[in-house]
Amino acid sequence: MTKVKKDETVVLIDENYNKYLISTGSKTDKYKGIGVFDPSILVGKEIGKQIEIGSKKFWLLNPSLQDKLQGLKRKAQIILPRDAAQIIMNCSIESGQKVLEAGIGSGSLTTALANTVGSNGKIISYDNREDFIKHAMKNLKKANLENFVETKLKDVTKGISEKNLDAIILDIPNPWDAVEHAYKALKPGGYLCTYSPLTSQVENTIKEIKKHNFIEVKTIENIQRKMVVSDKGMRPSFDMLGHTGYLTFARKVL
Repeated sequence: MTKVKKDETVVLIDENYNKYLISTGSKTDKYKGIGVFDPSILVGKEIGKQIEIGSKKFWLLNPSLQDKLQGLKRKAQIILPRDAAQIIMNCSIESGQKVLEAGIGSGSLTTALANTVGSNGKIISYDNREDFIKHAMKNLKKANLENFVETKLKDVTKGISEKNLDAIILDIPNPWDAVEHAYKALKPGGYLCTYSPLTSQVENTIKEIKKHNFIEVKTIENIQRKMVVSDKGMRPSFDMLGHTGYLTFARKVL
């Protein structure tokens, strides 16, 4: 039997599966979707049980990566979990690695990357907007991942200070302007990934990638649809988010 500890982050999930990340060390306040309550009352409660707060019921759980991503407060358009999963897999990102991303946004991809590399790894995040960095770090702190991330107020197209990186992910409007810097900063066998919503951005990026010693160059679009399953049968959901962005991958050789 696992019980909630003091200063621990938990997730409350209501009966409609809305999720709320809460730190038990937070003060009494009005929490959107929950109401006014003191998070310290969660200390000692059993993980996995359904509890009542006011007139509402919530399941009390340790937050998964999905919970952390869904609990993000957005300031900019985020890279969705389905694309983050492709980035992690196609760049072979593992525990203990050193990874650089450019374009922190609201910290969605940063959260997924930090959760993957863990305490033995490091995520370095460049962004040229200080307000995005501050907002993203608030989200990372809520997810208990802020210690795995180092941020820099810096334009990646002007250069990359780090060397021997395992992977570099560029979520910027002009990734082609950073490809040469990325090649120099990656270790042999390291991966480059760019996220672009427009085909013209992909074309310009591929042209630049081909000027350097990269192999395994590919671009994919990740489209998913949810299935609706009922007692009467199954059908595809009428609601579908199709295009998000194009993911381009390349691997450095000498």
